[in-house]
Amino acid sequence: MPEVPPWAARLRAERRERDWSQRDLARELVEAASGEMRSRLPARESIIRNIKNWEAGEHQPKDPYRLLYCRVFGLEEADLFGLAEPQRRDAVETDISTIDPTPYPPHHGPVAPELVMYFLEQLPGHYKADMWLGPRHLIPTVATQAQLIKELAQAADAPVRRGLLGAGVAYAALLGWLYQDAGDLKHSGLWRSLALDMAHRSQDPQLISYALTNKAMLAVDLEDGRTVVDYAEAAMADESKLCPKVRILALVHQAHGHSMLQVKSKDLVDRLLDQAADLVDRVDDEHPWGNACRRTLGYIDVQRATAYIRLGAYREAIALWDRILGTAPESARRDNGVFWARQAGALAAVPEPERVVQIASVTASIVDGTGSARLRQELKAIPRRATAWAGTAPGRELTEIISQFA
Repeated sequence: MPEVPPWAARLRAERRERDWSQRDLARELVEAASGEMRSRLPARESIIRNIKNWEAGEHQPKDPYRLLYCRVFGLEEADLFGLAEPQRRDAVETDISTIDPTPYPPHHGPVAPELVMYFLEQLPGHYKADMWLGPRHLIPTVATQAQLIKELAQAADAPVRRGLLGAGVAYAALLGWLYQDAGDLKHSGLWRSLALDMAHRSQDPQLISYALTNKAMLAVDLEDGRTVVDYAEAAMADESKLCPKVRILALVHQAHGHSMLQVKSKDLVDRLLDQAADLVDRVDDEHPWGNACRRTLGYIDVQRATAYIRLGAYREAIALWDRILGTAPESARRDNGVFWARQAGALAAVPEPERVVQIASVTASIVDGTGSARLRQELKAIPRRATAWAGTAPGRELTEIISQFA
């Protein structure tokens, strides 16, 4: 296979650094064109085909595409199409040790205890913004606040310091989730480890357990079932001290971990999720973090349907997804997209090709607005369960839909 030219590798690298699909890039190129220039551009599908050819190194883009590429990537033409090595350009902070987005000097003097509540009161708004904005736009805002919390905690005396550490756990856990949703598992892991460290410093058993379940959540995406189970079981070590919400999170992740093991037990998974379901109506704490079981309609059904797909109980999973998605609020657009993609995966295995293609087509459009790598990965996983009908007309249509996420 011929080597891809450096300029083609640069085009592909710059697109991927922004977590854009080829369809995303086509949209950006069109939006960067002026009125007259835009009117001369071909249909969007033609632009996507050109992008595929350019990234394969078949030929270099010509004007006006060279100009549009420079506009959307913010680079000079010589840098983009020359022989210089691509430089990594993260849209968000990349390492805890180097995060310093604040233009102000370090804090000195006493730290007001009211600041603890100030940060905690903003968390619900961040969770809501995540549903609409997705990780790319929210990470810089949350990272700036997390850094400020870290600085204040270093300057504060106990018990204000412990309160700030508790808020820091919540912010670090949220950043861990945002990076995970963005597909950056390395930095998700760094923030989740920081959350666990701050939880131990806070000496709050609720926060320690919560941070452990966050480590389990990351291990799910790493497809490491044993680690998921270990973290989830560790989260239940002080079960008698834990509030219902934290116990729900630990039980749910134990169920996910067991659904991932080589030797699977559907009965065990169901028992763990049944225990979690019995606790949902008892959640009455005022902690602003870890509230997915209250925010997500049919939360336990969502977890059960997800686990059932891993267990191969496809028809039972489909029945659950049909019920869940029939009542899902439109505001949870990104999460609904993930649920639809999982439903399509189960339907692909049954199989019901027409429904799979319909769902995949609708769900693919949600990726553009959210930047969710998690949703993209769920969509890319569908063909693995569609091999039996890959050569049919619906199979080819599914391949075309999924190819935009190459």
